[in-house]
Amino acid sequence: MEAIVSIRNSNIYIDKHLVLSDVTFDINKGEFIYLIGKTGTGKSSLLKTLYGELPLTDGEGEVGEFDLKKLKRKQIPFLRRKLGIVFQDFQLLTDRSVAENLIFVMKATGWKDKNKMKARIEEVLEKVGLSTKSFKMAYELSGGEQQRVAIARALINDPVLILADEPTGNLDPETSDNILTAAFRHQQIRKGHLDGDA
Repeated sequence: MEAIVSIRNSNIYIDKHLVLSDVTFDINKGEFIYLIGKTGTGKSSLLKTLYGELPLTDGEGEVGEFDLKKLKRKQIPFLRRKLGIVFQDFQLLTDRSVAENLIFVMKATGWKDKNKMKARIEEVLEKVGLSTKSFKMAYELSGGEQQRVAIARALINDPVLILADEPTGNLDPETSDNILTAAFRHQQIRKGHLDGDA
């Protein structure tokens, strides 16, 4: 199996406060992983370490070809271009439409062909059940719809790994199942589902 993520004997800190100790795990290509625990036990902190918001100072860690322990600030955007991240608070641009939120990410990650961008936006919005909402402003959407936009944004670059912090918390069970099945069914997408907000 090909490991997309490899963490060995790592301690996770916020500032100098130890949050998680002796963390060791692999995520292999094609795996669908859930990490479940009580609020405040370090799940979101682990996510932040994987996408470079928290530095890894103890142990060893790799995400794709990036060594987290040697990761420089200027490399973080390149790491994140390989990832799809669904933030717990969505982090949408509320003064822009659904399509404009996706275009913003696409331009920031090197997309230039407008026809290909349009086709990809239609594809991901179809996956999350928002194909008729591309023109809507983000602030006009319900909480569940905003969450779907955040998931679509994470899918837009066909990432090697998706990290999701409570990705379906505002959705009903049937919609959650439909979105996760559609969005994460093929082997090229990995998802880490963190149930909590450490």
